[in-house]
Amino acid sequence: MNFTRLCASIACALAVTLPASAQLIDTQADYAVIMDYETQDILFSKNGDEPMIPASMTKIMTAHVVYEAIDNGEISLDDTLPVSERAWREGGWATGGSTMGLRIGETPTVEDLLRGVIILSGNDACIVLAEGLAGTEEAFAARMTDLAQEMGLTSASFKNASGLNAEGHVISAADLARLARMEIDKFPQYYKYYSEKEMTWNGITQGNRNPLLYSMDGADGLKTGHLEISGYGLTASAVRDGKRRILVINGLDSSRARADEAERLMRLAFTAFDTRTIEPSDKPLTSLPVWNGETRTVAVKLQEPVRVAAHKRAFDDARMEVVYDGPITAPVSAGDVIGKLVITVEGKDEPIIAPLVATENVAKLGFIGRAVEGLSLKLSGDDAAAS
Repeated sequence: MNFTRLCASIACALAVTLPASAQLIDTQADYAVIMDYETQDILFSKNGDEPMIPASMTKIMTAHVVYEAIDNGEISLDDTLPVSERAWREGGWATGGSTMGLRIGETPTVEDLLRGVIILSGNDACIVLAEGLAGTEEAFAARMTDLAQEMGLTSASFKNASGLNAEGHVISAADLARLARMEIDKFPQYYKYYSEKEMTWNGITQGNRNPLLYSMDGADGLKTGHLEISGYGLTASAVRDGKRRILVINGLDSSRARADEAERLMRLAFTAFDTRTIEPSDKPLTSLPVWNGETRTVAVKLQEPVRVAAHKRAFDDARMEVVYDGPITAPVSAGDVIGKLVITVEGKDEPIIAPLVATENVAKLGFIGRAVEGLSLKLSGDDAAAS
């Protein structure tokens, strides 16, 4: 294959467009993402990359900022913070919204407040933490956004710590799933709060709103969200048979619809999807042509294992293709990356690309050999032109 045709082949291989995974499963939620925890693969997405209003799912990021502050010694779980009038007025019982039930002037610990944010979705607890760490909720929200961007959550823009509606306060479902994974991975010592089913403060006991904690074995987090403008949402995670899945849904019409859809999709996350591994082998995958080498080809193999997470029905029709930027010019050393294995799977918007390495050395031809090779190519070209 000549260079022009080879480049065209590569472009075609990398530009494969596959059907959306919604054709394998679907949901009534406006936004939905299912993520495999281990591979970080998005198994299913419906408007998953579009910025949306997260409502109280924002509080996952609020907690994450506090965890980072504890981790760097800025604050500790045992530190106490005063409840301001603003926190009581804008996040207390009188607002009719989610509240921990704090009173003006009391001094809960940081751990109390974190549990109030996570278990009770307390808007008042969010404001107290924000003021304690950044002076104002506005400054804390800016810190949330800055940290989210540093973490690669590029869709995130936060205007407050609680998730109350504010213009420009958005994050995508996919980025919420990534945030949830980071929370579980980096701060397992605090993740336990998400699985607590109730909390009592000032003599009032309230329950965790996450419906999966009550209906599904293995569910252990994370956070619900609801505003009239955004509908009902949930960021959730569960473990089954050693595998963890993360689910984000938003835009449901009711808490009942949220509960039913969350359970249905989380069950599908474990039953309809699988993760498989392609291991490197001592046996070469294929051989690629070499220009000006002492041998005309060089064998290649996978550089490292490739994990593919996808809908079970998609594996039978998955396609693998070896592509490379040619011509490969000698010398080539064993271990050099000289190609890619491109795996296209139905339901995945992007192909999976894994590096291929040479399994052997190919030395460069000497002067006489290069002259013969050039003459051979010229004669081959002339023959092709005459045919």
